[in-house]
Amino acid sequence: MDPRRAAVLDTLGIERFVARAAPARAGGATASEPVGAHDDARATMDWGALEAEVAACTRCALAATRTRTVFGVGDRAARWFVVGEAPGADEDRQGEPFVGRAGQLLNSMLRAIGLPREQVFIANVLKCRPPGNRDPSPEEVRCCMPFLHRQIALVDPAIILCVGRIAAQNLLATDTPIGKLRGGVHALPPFRAPVVVTYHPAYLLRSPGEKQKAWDDLKFAMGVARGHGA
Repeated sequence: MDPRRAAVLDTLGIERFVARAAPARAGGATASEPVGAHDDARATMDWGALEAEVAACTRCALAATRTRTVFGVGDRAARWFVVGEAPGADEDRQGEPFVGRAGQLLNSMLRAIGLPREQVFIANVLKCRPPGNRDPSPEEVRCCMPFLHRQIALVDPAIILCVGRIAAQNLLATDTPIGKLRGGVHALPPFRAPVVVTYHPAYLLRSPGEKQKAWDDLKFAMGVARGHGA
């Protein structure tokens, strides 16, 4: 493992977020809570406790500007787990990821490979919208990533499809350009699911000429998923 990834995973305390579901312990986040507090409790949270923790989260300044948290949606026993960057304005209003034009395109992309939206689980690296749809800050990612890790642990998917540069670079703890991340199978220790990277639907709306590459990525991901039982 490269030193940068090792440092990021150590900072996030990822090992504490992969325990399988168990009854949640009492207690929760407070406004002054450091990122590492209650990690042992979060590592055993079931879906209900985790969703409540996200809804009440004040770990970073985005809590003051959000309309709603965006927990994630879909089949909680899905074989495909889709990871995006952060909620946008539509998602902030509705509390659900990928509901705008980009979401419609994502739905079409998934249907093209035989996966209705209801059969996958979709979540973002951040659970709150950054003002102005700016890129997430490192501190925001550090505060929020453990929630995503716990969701991955609970779903236990056969494959993770990461859409967009920012989501991929933050999830994989790398600064490698998306053009070099595409077309490969990436590991996300300690999870068993392989990670495949493609373009964000919003980018494809701006650059429709790249849709063929995204289709190639989806076909590649289908082959990887079949090799892992999906």
